[in-house]
Amino acid sequence: MTNRPWLGAYPQGVPHDIDPSQYQSLVQLMEESFQKYAARPAYSFMGKEVSFGETDSLSRAFAAFLQGLGLVKGDRVAIMMPNVPQYPVAVAAILRAGFVVVNVNPLYTPRELEHQLKDSGSKAIVIIENFAATLQQCIANTPVKHVVLATMGDMLGGLKGSLVNYVVRKVKKMVPAYSLPQAVKFRDAITQGQRGTLRKPEIKPDDVAVLQYTGGTTGVSKGAVLLHRNVIANVLQSEAWNQPVMSKVPGSEQPTGICALPLYHIFAFTVGMMLSMRTGGKLILIPNPRDLPAVLKELSKHKFHSFPAVNTLFNGLANHPDFGKVDWSNLKVSVGGGMAVQGAVARLWLEKTKCPICEGYGLSETSPSASCNPVTSTEFTGTIGVPLPSTSMKCIDDDGNEVQVGQPGEIAIKGPQVMAGYWQRPDETAKVMTADGYFKSGDIGIMDERGFFKIVDRKKDMVLVSGFNVYPNEVEEVVAMLPGVLECAVVGVPDEKTGEAVKLVIVRKDASLTEEKVKEYCRANLTGYKQPRVVEFRTEMPKTPVGKILRRELRDKK
Repeated sequence: MTNRPWLGAYPQGVPHDIDPSQYQSLVQLMEESFQKYAARPAYSFMGKEVSFGETDSLSRAFAAFLQGLGLVKGDRVAIMMPNVPQYPVAVAAILRAGFVVVNVNPLYTPRELEHQLKDSGSKAIVIIENFAATLQQCIANTPVKHVVLATMGDMLGGLKGSLVNYVVRKVKKMVPAYSLPQAVKFRDAITQGQRGTLRKPEIKPDDVAVLQYTGGTTGVSKGAVLLHRNVIANVLQSEAWNQPVMSKVPGSEQPTGICALPLYHIFAFTVGMMLSMRTGGKLILIPNPRDLPAVLKELSKHKFHSFPAVNTLFNGLANHPDFGKVDWSNLKVSVGGGMAVQGAVARLWLEKTKCPICEGYGLSETSPSASCNPVTSTEFTGTIGVPLPSTSMKCIDDDGNEVQVGQPGEIAIKGPQVMAGYWQRPDETAKVMTADGYFKSGDIGIMDERGFFKIVDRKKDMVLVSGFNVYPNEVEEVVAMLPGVLECAVVGVPDEKTGEAVKLVIVRKDASLTEEKVKEYCRANLTGYKQPRVVEFRTEMPKTPVGKILRRELRDKK
């Protein structure tokens, strides 16, 4: 790798490079941990713990069941579930059987689900009954031949499991009526598999492990092809990066992480589930992160050390009246990803937990982590940090040439975690890969002389006012500091005079915040062309299930 100015910012003990070749496959990584940590709890869900050993035997049986369906090596199997213990069992089973995991957002509409199942060519799906009605509406148009149906209570034990299922179905009415006559129940699939034998396929580093569909904010959703070695690399990079603070967890305590982000999202998949598997950690599974009182109630029962989340979740929790009922004193690392972390949120989080938010950066295409702030930082930097071990990043112009330090350009990333390409889309792959093997992120950033990167915006989110570039992140950062603002987002709207104008959407903490106060504050803090022409108040922001604000929807509604 060429000059890497950021290495000087690495904390002591963090290696400059990692060796992904120490594992042939994710299966080897998982099976090592199943044996090494067999007696330890791997997952905690609704008060029930599932050990590494149980995860091993359940996934072995489920893998044998899947092979018994006649699927062949490389076939795709979709998973459509929230954070329940069946998820990691299904992932381990699919990979051990030699198949490819297709992570599906459980809140998809039938149209979105149909697209992903067809595009991926998935022949089987593991789905929780809450979303079975969605599958029923589109399954006839997809290649799916086999359905495994899970319930919320499957792994909670007889009485408790039945009770939870009763509440989910009858009291909360969270399971719309459906008809999937060919479906096999998850528990029955395990029982059938226990009678069979798992044939161990040979899995190589370059075999496909996961098809991770990108949010589709750039149009049609595409599958990022993540190989076994891509995900292994990112797990080892993340482990090395967290080492300076995670090494301070007392030897008598099991490293414990909170998994509130959905496992179908690559951030939770790699930095939550797979990293926890590698380190022998326990993962607290949170099935619904939007239910903040339930999240805080669950957290109050545990001692935990790591918490990856998005800005909206950090913000919601820190502003919640029950925040103080949780013991935050053992928290060693809070990783912010998925969207920009706002300074006001980071300051409040540090004040309340004494653990700074380390903002990181990545994409589905990079498995996901590409850069992060040093975990030893004690203050919020407003940057996305420096490239992880074995990773190189640069800012390039439209012709692919590297720009000068301090100049904005498109962030391009090279490293062992970068995807093999988009699934069956060589044309789309060619658009994002450079001749020298860098992935073009679509984000505009600046690198300083120390090698820290700062995002100034998405290429397409930029607002062009009379020829001046306005970066929504900058305006949002300023407005977020205004007392009375809970959340805010900026988009461009058409304007006859200036081409585009800035529209600011705000969710208020209280009604005393008026449009005039906002505009006066913006006049004092932003140059003329960056000031919002339109200020709109809403009771809530449209968001993706991961908590990213959907700027697209704010744009569509004038």
